[in-house]
Amino acid sequence: MVALVFPGQGSQRGGMGAGLFARFPDLTRQADEVLGYSVEELCRSSGDGRLDRTEYAQPALFVVSALTYLARDPVPEPRLLAGHSLGEYGALFAAGCFDFATGVRLVRERGALMGQARGGGMLAVLGVDNADVPELLAGTGARQVDVANYNTAVQTVLSGPLDELRMVSSALAAHPGVRCVPVRVSAAFHSRHMRPAAQEFARFLTGFTFTDPHRTVVSSVTARPYAPGQVSDLLSRQIESPVRWTQTMAYLREHGTREVEEVGPGQVLTGLWKRALSPSAKPGVTAAPVAVEVGPATAPRPFAAAPARAPKALVTAGAPATAAAPVATVPLTTPRARAAAPATAAPPARSAAPATIAPSSPATARPGADGAPPAPRAEELGSDEFRREYGIRYAYLAGAMFRGIASADLVIRMGRAGLMGFFGAGGLTLDKVESALVRIKEALGPHGRYGVNLLHSIDDPAYEHAVVDLCLRHGVHDVEAAGFTQLTPAVVQFRFSGAHRDAAGRPVAVRRVLAKVSRPEVATAFMGPAPEAILRQLTAAGRLTRQEAEIAAELPVGQDICVEADSGGHTDGGAALTLLPAMLRHRDAAMARHGYERKIRVGAAGGIGAPEAVAAAFVLGADFVLTGSVNQCSPEAGTSDAVKDILAGLDVQDTAYAPAGDMFEIGARVQVVRKGTMFAARGNKLYQLYRSHDSWEAIDRATRRSVEETYFKRPFAEVWEETRAYHLGRGRDAEIEKAERLPKHRMALVFRWYFARSVRWALEGDPAQKVNYQIQCGPAIGAFNHAVRGTGLEDWRHRHVDRIAEHLMTGAAAVLARR
Repeated sequence: MVALVFPGQGSQRGGMGAGLFARFPDLTRQADEVLGYSVEELCRSSGDGRLDRTEYAQPALFVVSALTYLARDPVPEPRLLAGHSLGEYGALFAAGCFDFATGVRLVRERGALMGQARGGGMLAVLGVDNADVPELLAGTGARQVDVANYNTAVQTVLSGPLDELRMVSSALAAHPGVRCVPVRVSAAFHSRHMRPAAQEFARFLTGFTFTDPHRTVVSSVTARPYAPGQVSDLLSRQIESPVRWTQTMAYLREHGTREVEEVGPGQVLTGLWKRALSPSAKPGVTAAPVAVEVGPATAPRPFAAAPARAPKALVTAGAPATAAAPVATVPLTTPRARAAAPATAAPPARSAAPATIAPSSPATARPGADGAPPAPRAEELGSDEFRREYGIRYAYLAGAMFRGIASADLVIRMGRAGLMGFFGAGGLTLDKVESALVRIKEALGPHGRYGVNLLHSIDDPAYEHAVVDLCLRHGVHDVEAAGFTQLTPAVVQFRFSGAHRDAAGRPVAVRRVLAKVSRPEVATAFMGPAPEAILRQLTAAGRLTRQEAEIAAELPVGQDICVEADSGGHTDGGAALTLLPAMLRHRDAAMARHGYERKIRVGAAGGIGAPEAVAAAFVLGADFVLTGSVNQCSPEAGTSDAVKDILAGLDVQDTAYAPAGDMFEIGARVQVVRKGTMFAARGNKLYQLYRSHDSWEAIDRATRRSVEETYFKRPFAEVWEETRAYHLGRGRDAEIEKAERLPKHRMALVFRWYFARSVRWALEGDPAQKVNYQIQCGPAIGAFNHAVRGTGLEDWRHRHVDRIAEHLMTGAAAVLARR
């Protein structure tokens, strides 16, 4: 078993992190905002010596270690983590205790407090069993010297006043085989002399709430795993406590670790691990450098002279100067993206660590045989303009799934990975939508990459307007318009709010509408300018200014059109092979008809569940792809584990069509899971009853009893009273008046109750209602299950949304490379 270990201060060096900052631009920007300077520039140039100073070295090393962690191959996922002093922050970050920006804030304060410490020093003692060091130390007469680091069985570091360290060095050097090497530091780190800094840091930590590690993190203070609620206490104690690395390595070995993977610059900890495992190692003879927490380098102190035969590596507090550690490349079946971090707000959401994947360097593209064009890379698929405008690495989006299934966690994880997702606002109350927007903005920042779903509300246009108002108030720049049968004032208002002309007089829309369409007439509407009647209505209501309305008459409502083939949820059951080429021709006609300067981009959705499907979409001419069903089976999806277990077991034939609850009377359909649930059959049965009868009472008694007992699990009258109260509570008196006047409408509203409840039962994972789960899903999930069988993504708990994106996009590039 492999354990992850994170190096401490002293491993930093100029040039570390090369390539990582460009791959994680959002996280790099977060670090810069917290620190007030460019961490990339500091690491690249060493900051004119600042990189050797504690207040700069600690944040820089944490950032590089965290980004290295995010770029590593996560399969298999190590369950044991440890860090050498400062490195423990990287381990806790990887275990989901805090998010990236919080980690930077913590180490910034820690580094500042430790950097202010002055007086005292550190001394490495080599060649004596560290269990004997305290006894030997007591015999020297020193009273203010503490053990600071237990690095290996024969390498211990002491901290204390300089005069006492000189005394200790002289006394211990008299013992055969014992060597003492001074370490160039400015203070007595990891000793009682750091107590003021530890106390100040403890006060600082009271402003944070931490999540308990979701994997085992071994504390360097106790050499035991963090227990619940211990993060704050151990981090404050760490500053004045010895680093029990020998004992930590022993714990790792005792719990099955056979190898360590060092996450960060250098190989200090790897050397210590190999030294600890070597049965033939001689005391005092080791290639492992001294691993200590170091402060600003100072002039050498006049300790007792160390023997000349001491290896130079032992007096270097940190890693040897080597080239930057390469970011691992992995097979397509083991994508490298890592888990998303919890939010920093107290208390932060429990989640996995944030992530992204480092794209390959352009230099990796190689010409094919006989001068053939180089194989495409995932970053080159689709529209370059689309990637550039959206600020994302791939021409790939994670689409919205209603009722918050496309959750805030999902959107945040995508944004942190240099990708983008749409929050599933459809079907949620306005307060839940606003709460999610606030959380997403806090996590991704005001300029973060994310969008919100705007679901067409046929029977409640006021709700549609209210969602738009929320989006505008919170500065949302992108919406995914779904389920629209025609343009509405709300979607037009969102698109053109803030529209203006640039210095050259050209029209500029600052917001984007990505329209998901499956019918040519709807696509044509979104490809055209806003209708004059809607613009008059919006200007009269003060929802658009006159200039905004003028610009709305010149630009398309949807700059991006996503062609939705057979998909989960609302669907016309279209085939991508016929829909996409037809829509591209509609796009070309709209461009010619309206004379737009900028191309309307056309993407593909529905059935995107395997790398081959992604490759096919791009071959057909798609500018981008948008996924849906596959993301529902991810740790970030806002649905129950019970649903995810079902989804992970589906094949491509395990879905069916059922009536759509929100458009029940007109016979609109949704695609849902068939395997393991009776919802599709029961939903279709209710629709047949509605079509065949004018009232509930007109249905035969046996059928009514069956519906009440197996579908509703309660009498019809009780469901009606609950339904009636629901509509009256939302100001829909007209609906109730109509239902009391028309028995058929009353029956429809009650049947709709079943459709709404079937969704809720699935989201909540109610075991008593499993047979009634409504899980909207397309066959793409079956294709994805096939594609990842036998890989690290077979278990849905490892299917983080950015890793799904990575698997599909890099896999598509590989498919195209083989053509």
